[in-house]
Amino acid sequence: MEISVIIPVYNRASIVRQTLESVVAQTYRPLQVVLVDNNSTDDTMQVLETFKKEHPGEGFNVVITSESHHTAGAARNRGMEYATGKWILFFDSDDVMEEDLVASYARIIERARDKGEELDLISARSTLVFPDGTRRAAPFHRHDLFAQHLLHGQLATQRYAVRREFFASTDGWNIDLPRWNDWELGLRLLLARPHIAYMGGRSRIIINHNGADSITGTEFHSRHGEWEHVIDIMKNEVRCSQLKAKHKTRFERLLEYRRMVLAAQYEHEGHPELAKPLCQQAYKALGNSYNNSRCWRWIVSPITRQLFARIAAGKRGSARIARLLY
Repeated sequence: MEISVIIPVYNRASIVRQTLESVVAQTYRPLQVVLVDNNSTDDTMQVLETFKKEHPGEGFNVVITSESHHTAGAARNRGMEYATGKWILFFDSDDVMEEDLVASYARIIERARDKGEELDLISARSTLVFPDGTRRAAPFHRHDLFAQHLLHGQLATQRYAVRREFFASTDGWNIDLPRWNDWELGLRLLLARPHIAYMGGRSRIIINHNGADSITGTEFHSRHGEWEHVIDIMKNEVRCSQLKAKHKTRFERLLEYRRMVLAAQYEHEGHPELAKPLCQQAYKALGNSYNNSRCWRWIVSPITRQLFARIAAGKRGSARIARLLY
């Protein structure tokens, strides 16, 4: 069973080798690697071509292509056009996979098939590396995955493997979203009702989180409006879905909580002019979802205000409260 790894690359000439070496070090074969240059202006393409020449081994097929539309989503969709594996891993060009990551996915797939089951998606543990070098395990949960993804992005780009035919049925990446495109895609994958498995044990994925060279970036206020747009799209996707009404209400509340978190982040970054109207918007939507009931006025509303203050002060742990509260 061939597995494909799709990696978009933009101006990564100085750091992409680390990612590529972690891919070639995978113990699993056959493995296809699709590298998509996304309009790089440095020597990225030369680095990719050199890597391909250095690794012509049997069972390790490197494909290089390019995408002119400058978003990671467009580059990943381009990579899908060249992917031949039955299963797909999307990966970023500044992250690292442990040598047994792909083999671990393959074992889970084969065990399911031995039981007569066809999986669609496998969620895996990952480790976040911060600018100061500290490491923290990314949130990973086997239950309430809709909520966990909306709160923690459990189906972020690097954190899952997906069956190619299932992924193709979900319309792929939204090429017009420069931010949080993996968060939006993760919701659509879940709305398609995949048969999911979870990779337990230790983390096998190392994610460069919020560093100067990270795709994620280091702050939010300079891209205000883009994040909010993604939340609006996702709210509409939930509203138009086949979910039960009670689930729609809950997930829309969680998305409004994420809007409030974004407002608190603006506040934390010293931009109250962005924070205040956004917080008011989220707070109003949450209140309406409770019909401004006593429960809202006396319980949910005060706790919501406390959560905003907590996040704006840079404290962690609010998402655990939000999952229960909303």
